[in-house]
Amino acid sequence: MSLMLAPIRAGSAPYAAMVMDARTGEVLHSRNADTRLHPASLTKMMTLYIAFQAVQRGEISLDTPVTISRLAASEPPSKLGLRQGQTIRLRFLLRAAAVKSANDASTAIAEAISGSEEAFATRMNRTARAMGMRNTTFRNAHGLTQSGHLSTARDMSILGRHVIYDFPQYYNLFSRRSADAGIATVRHTNRRWLDAYEGGDGIKTGYTRAAGFNLVASAQRGQERIIATVFGGSSTAARNARITELMDMGFNRAPSRATIRRPNPPIAMLSSNSSNSGGAIPGGKIVRVSGLVATSMRPIARPLPQAPEPEALVAAVDTDSIDAVLASAVDAAVAEALGASPPVETTVVATATPAVTPTTRPAETVVAAVAPPPPPAVNTEPEVVTRISTSGGRHWGVNVGRYNTRYDAERVLLRVALNEMSSLDGALRRVVQRSGGFDANFMGLTREGADLACRRLQARGTTCFMIGSDS
Repeated sequence: MSLMLAPIRAGSAPYAAMVMDARTGEVLHSRNADTRLHPASLTKMMTLYIAFQAVQRGEISLDTPVTISRLAASEPPSKLGLRQGQTIRLRFLLRAAAVKSANDASTAIAEAISGSEEAFATRMNRTARAMGMRNTTFRNAHGLTQSGHLSTARDMSILGRHVIYDFPQYYNLFSRRSADAGIATVRHTNRRWLDAYEGGDGIKTGYTRAAGFNLVASAQRGQERIIATVFGGSSTAARNARITELMDMGFNRAPSRATIRRPNPPIAMLSSNSSNSGGAIPGGKIVRVSGLVATSMRPIARPLPQAPEPEALVAAVDTDSIDAVLASAVDAAVAEALGASPPVETTVVATATPAVTPTTRPAETVVAAVAPPPPPAVNTEPEVVTRISTSGGRHWGVNVGRYNTRYDAERVLLRVALNEMSSLDGALRRVVQRSGGFDANFMGLTREGADLACRRLQARGTTCFMIGSDS
C-alpha cells in the first residue's frame, strides 16, 4: 500500500526530506536528501552527542561547573539567559540545549569540552566524517546561520540514528516536555507534535530565516522505529504536518519485524598533534587500546667489585685475639638472653703476622644457652573478624545498552560475554526492566574490573558505561 504525500507549499527555503527505518538504516523515502542546506538547530544534536561522548570517556562530568564566557552570554535567542562569569553545572546546559534549543548553553558546552567553539567545531566535523556524514560541515555549536555551515537530510538522519542507539541512556532527554535547567524551567520546542503523534519521542527542531522550519523526529510503535527528517518547512504547523505524513509512510512501509543493526559508534583517534583531517580530539582522554610493548630496553649490567690486592690476604689475627673476641660474643649473648646489660665492648686490634692455621673447635662447644620461650597462651574467647567494604568489593557492573525486548538484551549480553571473556570472567548477566526498555547489565565486578571491561568494550566499538557504587 503506497501513501501519497500532500503537495509541498513553496517556502523561502529549499525543501528536503528523508524517511529511514531506524532499526536497519534502510531508506524508505527521500527527496533532495543530499542537497546541502542550512541545518539550523539540528546542529545541536551533534553538540549533545559529543557532550555525551565526553562524559562517557571521562573528559568531563555531568556535575562539572562551567563558567560562562562573554561569547556564550552574548549569543542571540533562543537562549537560557546565562550571564558572563556565571557558573552552572554541565547537566543543566545539556537540558537547556536539548529541550529549549538554547544557543548560549550550546556555546558554553563547546567551550567547556574543547576550550573554544572553533576547536569544538573541528571535533564535530571529525565525528561527522567518522559517522559517514559525507556532506556536512559544522562551523559552530548552535546552528545559527554562518557561511559554510551546511548539512543534508540524509546526514541528519544518520546523526539522529547514532543519538538513539549510541546513547540510549540519554535519549529520553529529547522527549521531555519540560526540564529543570538550573536557573529556569525550560519547555520543549516541539511538545505539540510529541503530544499529538503516537509513539513520538524526539528528536530536534531547528529554525532560522535561511533554513526554514527543520525537524528530525523519531517514533516507536511496537518493534518498529522510524526516523523522519524535514528541511525547509514554511511554518511550524506545516513542518509538523509534513513530519506526520512522513512518519505514517515509514510505519506503512517498514516491515513489522526486522533485525536491529545498530550503527557502529565513531572511532576517534585521540592525539594532540593530529591535523584537522585526522581523527584527533583536542582535550580528549587518551585511551590505550593495546598494551603491547614495542621495544624493551636491556638493563645495564652492574659493575663487579674489584678483587682485593694479594698483599691484603696475608694479614691475620693472632690466636689470643680470636679467643678474646669469642669470649666477648658469648658474654654478650648470655647477657642479652637474661635481660642484663651487655658488657663493655672490647676493641681488638689486628696485627699483620704470618698466616697461622687455627686449632679445630671442639664438637661439644656451647657458644650460648638461651631458655626456650614459653608456650603461647590459648585464647578461649571467640575471634571476631570484621570485613571492611572497600572499592575492591564486587558491587560494580557495566551497562551495554537498553533494548526493546528482554530477548534482545539477553542476546547482546551473551554475545558480549563471548567476545570479552577475559574481562567479564565471573560477572553475572542481568536484564533489568525499565520504563524505556530492558537494560543489559554485567554485575558482580570490582570497580577496577568494571572500568577495565568498559574500556575494552568501547575499544571494540560496544557502547558501555559503569554502574554501581562502593557501598
